[in-house]
Amino acid sequence: MADSVYKIIEIVGSSSKGFDAAAKVAIERASKSLRDLRIAEVIAQDIQIEKGKVKAYRVKLKVSFKFEGGK
Repeated sequence: MADSVYKIIEIVGSSSKGFDAAAKVAIERASKSLRDLRIAEVIAQDIQIEKGKVKAYRVKLKVSFKFEGGK
């Protein structure tokens, strides 16, 4: 196995459908601009409330991807 380096960033996804959907939205969007996503770790969840009702479910994720720096 070759030596590798991975970068970790935090992203937040939101959805009116639930926490699972919020995480899925975040991962699918991140995968459009980041290559070789490896791991996503949920680090926080919260609910946005408006006028006493749930407006959105939000999930904060740590996402790792292979770092491809120049030589």
